[in-house]
Amino acid sequence: MSTPYPFTAVVGQTDLRLALLLNAVSPAVGGVLVRGEKGTAKSTAVRALSALLPQVDVVSGCRFSCAPTAPDPACPDGPHEPGPGGLRPARMVELPVGASEDRLVGALDIERALAEGVKAFEPGLLADAHRGILYVDEVNLLHDHLIDLLLDAAAMGASYVEREGVSVRHAARFLLVGTMNPEEGELRPQLLDRFGLTVEVAASREPAQRVEVVRRRLAYEDDPAGFATRWAGDEHEVRARVVAARALLPKVSLGDTALLQIAATCAGFEVDGMRADIVMARTATALAAWAGRTDVRKEDVRQAALLALPHRRRRNPFDAPGLDEDMLDRILDEFPDEEPEPEPEPEGPDDGDPDGGPDGGPGGTPPQEDGPQDPGPSAETPEAPEGGEAPAEAPEAPQPAAQESTGPEQAAVGAAEPFRTKMLSVPGLGEGASGRRSRARTAHGRTTGAQRPRGHLTKLHLTATIQAAAPHQKARGRDGRGLVIRKDDLRQATREGREGNLVLFVVDASGSMAARQRMSAVKGAVLSLLLDAYQRRDKVGLITFRGATADLALPPTSSVDAAAARLEQLPTGGRTPLAAGLLKAHEVLRIERLRDPSRRPLLVVVTDGRATSAGNVGGRTDSSPRELAGHSARLLQAGGVASVVVDCESGPVRLGLAGVLARDLGGPAVTLDGLRADSLAGLVKNVRTAVTSTASPHSSNNRRAA
Repeated sequence: MSTPYPFTAVVGQTDLRLALLLNAVSPAVGGVLVRGEKGTAKSTAVRALSALLPQVDVVSGCRFSCAPTAPDPACPDGPHEPGPGGLRPARMVELPVGASEDRLVGALDIERALAEGVKAFEPGLLADAHRGILYVDEVNLLHDHLIDLLLDAAAMGASYVEREGVSVRHAARFLLVGTMNPEEGELRPQLLDRFGLTVEVAASREPAQRVEVVRRRLAYEDDPAGFATRWAGDEHEVRARVVAARALLPKVSLGDTALLQIAATCAGFEVDGMRADIVMARTATALAAWAGRTDVRKEDVRQAALLALPHRRRRNPFDAPGLDEDMLDRILDEFPDEEPEPEPEPEGPDDGDPDGGPDGGPGGTPPQEDGPQDPGPSAETPEAPEGGEAPAEAPEAPQPAAQESTGPEQAAVGAAEPFRTKMLSVPGLGEGASGRRSRARTAHGRTTGAQRPRGHLTKLHLTATIQAAAPHQKARGRDGRGLVIRKDDLRQATREGREGNLVLFVVDASGSMAARQRMSAVKGAVLSLLLDAYQRRDKVGLITFRGATADLALPPTSSVDAAAARLEQLPTGGRTPLAAGLLKAHEVLRIERLRDPSRRPLLVVVTDGRATSAGNVGGRTDSSPRELAGHSARLLQAGGVASVVVDCESGPVRLGLAGVLARDLGGPAVTLDGLRADSLAGLVKNVRTAVTSTASPHSSNNRRAA
């Protein structure tokens, strides 16, 4: 087994290490969600935490880690006789993003259960993680059906495996730790709330600290065992401090003043529900125990708020998480501590004598100024645009250097207020990733039929299995003791649910879109559709066209925040190369079809329908821009791409060009006002009707096959 990187050798990341250690002191805090850009030691710190946890006393031979003093009465390996157990190290179990349901909850042998009445159960990752850590890297990319299972286990402290009336239950209480890069998409609100604490991490901008990161990493890779030995003393000190804090935790007193501070803080920041209050109370208590005190003080409550509230007060996926520290201080000042506060004690694992290096302590943490630390990297992004969009997505997409301009380029305008839209869906039945948009065959949903299993059986269709076995009972020698079931009789249930799609936006940014402040309304409409895509678990992409070119402003991604940031910074001006925008969409969809063939696309073209430039479309010099646009649209239609045209034309005189484009694409056209939920009742029906009636026979066959 490879030697893990020492926890105390991690450079900087004070808040990350503190949050992890608080959970080591008090697992009831509820875990940690670590958000940040790639390459910031998120996974390294999490994987190193398990070495600092105390050993676990377990029943010998129990696959479910039952405690000898209080074994689980429903343990599948039980009942356990009272007696001494054995010690083993605390486990850190990793849940891969692409894991199957059976790998997470365990596998039950249905064939033996039906034929022999035996509950042959193979434990999954939830059983392995019981009384330890369950770590999910890139947790925001986890499939919805696995998230549902995690939510159930986290809420009940147990895992249930149900297979057609055969049930197995075992305890599953674990510390949930997840890491994610916000650029790749956000978490479902239900799972987000299950994480007790959240931490924002970013790479240091201090050269000396970056040098030390490289120096330590190279030293570790050259000699992992020797590097770990050099940090063994610091690891032992932190491990001993965790044990001492755990022993002190039951003695910590949470007074009325601290409870009032916690309640007022949660009410002041308008967090939903009561979980935030409970998590803050547990975190403040753990902070006091970590500092070696038996009383909770205002600085503990303040630090607990900075760790427990940022991810609970978000109202919109386009809002950056964070906490107004000035407001926090004003709320806490209304409830002063009853006694004068002594000098603050260290709140992180970096106490001890400085070692002369840039980190100033055994925990590898640079010296900090007095006072708690802000969990976010806001101090490093002073020029972030108003609204707090993610700094990692701030750079603008490249714009064409030269424009066939009909006027000067206009600066980017702000978006109008987003509104609720009705659902747009792709016709037919897909087999894409689990989501909430279009109909698809999925692992979860309503049962629609049965088929022979392809690979491991996961969802038994009991009636179809019995029907397949019944005609052969006499030939198999049935003597009245029950059905004789063979493997060939088993039938897999087919189910229908919803899938996530690739929603590709093609946005006209030419000079005509700037008329009458039209672009502000257009951006508001696209933001509304992006919000809808976020809620339906879609991937999104953004193409803009103006002047002579069409640009892929954002490649297909799960991060709608990134798309919103690109859209906000989009300027307007120049001619309208509509054909170039459509051909760029055709190329992007062709590549994405190779990368992810099961994810079906939905093309949303936002334009007034004008085409005044051939753009960078080659090989058709004899055609007008309008003819080139029509040819490009029909090319997309021939590929079976479901499309919607958002008609941005306004004013008393309208040319109706967007409607012509919609007919060429084989989809409906809808006005900006028609996008609103209260006036969009027939749009989904129109998408289905238009695509079905105008698509080529080849594409229709493809949809029927899907």
